[in-house]
Amino acid sequence: MTSPLPVPGPAPAGLPRRDVAARTVLADVAGRTRPVTAAHERLLAVSGALGARLPGGGLRRGATVTVGGAVGAGATSVVLALAAAAAAAGEWVAVVEAGETFGALAAAEAGVDLRRCAVVRRVPAERWATVVAALLDGIGLVCAEVPRGVRAADARRLVARARERDVVLVAVEREATWPAEAALRIRAGGGAWSGLAAGEGVLDDRTVRVAVTGRGVAPDAAGRGAPVALVRAG
Repeated sequence: MTSPLPVPGPAPAGLPRRDVAARTVLADVAGRTRPVTAAHERLLAVSGALGARLPGGGLRRGATVTVGGAVGAGATSVVLALAAAAAAAGEWVAVVEAGETFGALAAAEAGVDLRRCAVVRRVPAERWATVVAALLDGIGLVCAEVPRGVRAADARRLVARARERDVVLVAVEREATWPAEAALRIRAGGGAWSGLAAGEGVLDDRTVRVAVTGRGVAPDAAGRGAPVALVRAG
């Protein structure tokens, strides 16, 4: 007759020692055979010059990223480029904004697949954290405009939720700054447009100077960032 497997410590009340031993062995086997996610699968690849500025060429799933810049500096272009990369990878994208700054035409021109993009407009500040948390449960990349007065405790909970769900949270800093940690901080510094000749033409592409700081990013000695070509957007 086979002897029961040894189990350290007392068995939980109501469970035979043999059952506890079996569960312990199964848990150990599961832990040793759990599939390992390859490094490239942990990244949401971003193409082009913007991706070249990011560690590994993309955004790490589970990370929180901030995007900011002065009005008209090109922060919207950066956000749309990240949204386009996520949609191209087969992820759903959600945009949470306080007003109506997200334009469908600009998004489409930036390469965002609108069939995989949901927009939540005019979210009250008191419900903002709840709305973003709900979206993080099922959306691959959530771009959320940070409202004034957001609590640091709520921001930290959202950072933890994105990490737990293995999704990307992009905190867009327009009227307020993100009061919690971020794996990467992207700041748009303005740049030149192309496509407009002397008295004629249409604005199309824009080269925006983008500064990236955070984990795995090489220090920028000048502190001004590098020029990145982006499709037109605000």
